[in-house]
Amino acid sequence: MPAEVDAGLATLSDQLILATVLLYVFAMIGYALSLAFGRPQAQAESKPESVLAAVGGGTAAASSVPDAASGEGGNRTEKEPSAWMAWAGPIAVGLTWLGWATHLASILTRGLSVGRWPWGNMYEFVVAMCFTAVSAFLFMHLRYRVRFLGAFVTVAAALGLGFAVRYLHVQAGPVVPALDTYWVAIHVSAAIIASGLFTVAGVSGILYMVRKDTAVRLPSRQDLERVAHRAIVIGFPIWTFAVIAGALWADKAWGRYWGWDPKEIWAFITWIAYAAYLHARATAGWKGKAAMIVQIIAFGCLLFNLVGVNVFLGGLHSYAEVP
Repeated sequence: MPAEVDAGLATLSDQLILATVLLYVFAMIGYALSLAFGRPQAQAESKPESVLAAVGGGTAAASSVPDAASGEGGNRTEKEPSAWMAWAGPIAVGLTWLGWATHLASILTRGLSVGRWPWGNMYEFVVAMCFTAVSAFLFMHLRYRVRFLGAFVTVAAALGLGFAVRYLHVQAGPVVPALDTYWVAIHVSAAIIASGLFTVAGVSGILYMVRKDTAVRLPSRQDLERVAHRAIVIGFPIWTFAVIAGALWADKAWGRYWGWDPKEIWAFITWIAYAAYLHARATAGWKGKAAMIVQIIAFGCLLFNLVGVNVFLGGLHSYAEVP
């Protein structure tokens, strides 16, 4: 390991990543238990209506509200969740916040160990992207109460981190001169933030496509589509900025804004795919399955741009240090 690298901090960063994976896995188990044995999603959504009916029209009005789990008024087919199971969801959220804290600490210690921005290679980029995805989920949960998505975001983050540790990990060290610039803080940071938001949207879209109508314990398709759309609306302008900043960096580093490098091409293809999704929703009124298919295709373009290009195509961006 190079002399300028703080070996202690670098080792601590690796250990914190492993702890983060474990915390995300435990959080995922908590979310899964909450979904499997807690109150059904549709029934939980109908509960406020039942309360309002009871306040406004007495017991008879309340009993007239159909049972969301069974589809028939007054015939309950779902048992009330156990008292201890009511804590599974809040505990999962707490574990997610704890994992988020260790995740952040691992990124900070990695950067401090080498004295640079901690996303100079594919390992560091994927770690940061997973952190952004979890951060986006926690922010949306605080604002929109989307705890139902926790099981799927945490498992995606755990798998992403596991993939990074197993196949992309490189020892902490200095970067090539082309990456030793303030443009890393501008271009790469924007790409990481947008990628994390797109990951939340992608997870929501995949869940939308595989969800069955009888899965009363899963979030409704309307909720999943709403989460995906909000994440893309926020992430798309950030990705646009990342593409523009990348062109400016390319001009400074290589003397041209555009050179048909594979990374540049696929970053633009990804931009077009997400633009197509937003355009279709805004002008043609595409919603539901058609819109989800477009955004899942866009998410696939994003994943290939982030990982596939570096592994299979190379180019001027091949200094990402993929083992």
